Amino acid sequence: MLRHMAGRPREHDEQTAKALLDEAERLVEAEGAAALTVRRVADGVGASTRAVYSVYGSKDGLLVALGVRGFELLGRRVAARPRTDDPASDLVEAGVMVFRRFAVEHPALFQVAIQWAMPNPSLAREFRDMAWEAWAELVQLIERVDLGGRDPQVVAREFHALCEGLAAIELRGMLADRDAEGLWRDALGALVRGIAR
Repeated sequence: MLRHMAGRPREHDEQTAKALLDEAERLVEAEGAAALTVRRVADGVGASTRAVYSVYGSKDGLLVALGVRGFELLGRRVAARPRTDDPASDLVEAGVMVFRRFAVEHPALFQVAIQWAMPNPSLAREFRDMAWEAWAELVQLIERVDLGGRDPQVVAREFHALCEGLAAIELRGMLADRDAEGLWRDALGALVRGIAR
């Protein structure tokens, strides 16, 4: 994702790139993607706007990098989940312990990567490959469940839709007076039990 040109010395290292992206994530979380500017990101880490342009190319480049970061994180976390001899339970726990934690711990990444909540939603095309890699990890978990002949891709969409909806209402504060993790577990458990044979 870094825009280093071959043959030219690297002016900005990985540490600078991470600091800039961390600041972009912080700004989006605090104020939404519309508030993100190259100047604010640069100022937030004590860098020049040239650093942002050199590493990410533009504000749009920052948003794409946030989408990539979100799906890299999701994919790694799903892949790292332990597999037991109870695939249905593994799937529910992936929803609760991976997707829910991702949304709660990284609401800006959830907004950009999952909900495309940014001024130009068509930027999501730029992180589509990373999204498909994370999707493939989810489908692998689903394929372990006896689906009774149902298409794993369809089940993955149903599972994702429920996770995204639960995350959205939790982030809006609609689960504040409840055991949110327990509600996630109950809802995903009901879905998976209805699918699993």
